Amino acid sequence: MSDQINALLEAVEADVIRWRRYFHQYPELSFQERKTAQYVYETLQSFGHLEISRPTETSVVARLIGRQPGKVLALRADMDALPIAEENPFPFASQNPGVMHACGHDGHTAMLLGAAKILVQLKDRLKGEVRFIFQHAEEQHPGGAQELVKAGVIEGVDEIIGIHLQSLIPVGKIVISTGPVTANSDRFDITIQGKGGHASQPHETIDPIVVGSQVVTNLQQIVSRGCDPFAQLVVSVTQFHGGSAYNVIPDTVTLKGSVRSLSAEVREHARQSIEQIVQGVAAAHRATYTFDYRMGYSSVVNHPEVTEKLRQIAGEVFGQSALHTMPPSMGGEDFSAFSQKVPACYVWLGAGNQAKGIVYPHHHPRFNIDEDSLIMGVKLFVHAAVGLS
Repeated sequence: MSDQINALLEAVEADVIRWRRYFHQYPELSFQERKTAQYVYETLQSFGHLEISRPTETSVVARLIGRQPGKVLALRADMDALPIAEENPFPFASQNPGVMHACGHDGHTAMLLGAAKILVQLKDRLKGEVRFIFQHAEEQHPGGAQELVKAGVIEGVDEIIGIHLQSLIPVGKIVISTGPVTANSDRFDITIQGKGGHASQPHETIDPIVVGSQVVTNLQQIVSRGCDPFAQLVVSVTQFHGGSAYNVIPDTVTLKGSVRSLSAEVREHARQSIEQIVQGVAAAHRATYTFDYRMGYSSVVNHPEVTEKLRQIAGEVFGQSALHTMPPSMGGEDFSAFSQKVPACYVWLGAGNQAKGIVYPHHHPRFNIDEDSLIMGVKLFVHAAVGLS
């Protein structure tokens, strides 16, 4: 069967690259992927033998039922782009001003289409069902994955796999790790209410800039002094807004920031600690405050059994030297909405290449992927479907 798969991979590679370049040229933001979803829908229709549905306006799901009974395996690709103006000189660079595929989702979508095209041709040799999930809105909370779970897309699914291209991992490498692979990603908003006045008379004011500055300083102690050194946690203040004139102390300032953690306990500890610090510092200076903490995506956790099976398959297909593990990323991913419901494995696939100048990180205006990685992703999806079914 490997020879047959290799022949099908060779036949589909040009299509996968063409699809990826089309998606790259016509990117769409989260919850706006109408043309992308329609293109995916029509392409899937052309393959035949698929039961295709539109669970939301901008997502597509296709079901391929094998000839023999077996498990239900879901394969997921995200489709949305980012609000970034592209700076690449490609002939297929973004034609939508201020919107760019700067995270590899164009490649993800193309890889899953390639896998679907091949697996349709292997239908008679498949067991169970393969469910292809083309997901909208990974980049914008509350995320498309959560909507698809509510729509019942993963009902009956036994296992689910996602692949993410990574420009900072060299092409040819595959990272498959057990346990947490991404972080809980939350955000907070703090408003410090003081009493404004003239800069020459600070004693007549309650200066919210001073209070806010002390809050920022004290928040650093949550990680350095309030948390187990082995418990990974990031607390970052990323915005500080206040004041509009050189000689005026303002009434209020606002602070915004991000919290990343790997466990529910540390996540809750961080939330409580931030508010305790804000409350204490504000009270000490006779200021008041408001505090809004919003839970974002939860940590993606790879299931031990599914991950081990996929590592075995990948090792047989690509060789053990291609396989790697790495510590969890502190980035967020809404694939967690799936991994919380069914056993899952989320894979990082190398797509960087210094020799080709593909060295820019995700969400950069010159982000790119080595297109040699695309057929590797298709190959992993296909062998996973054959091996795990």
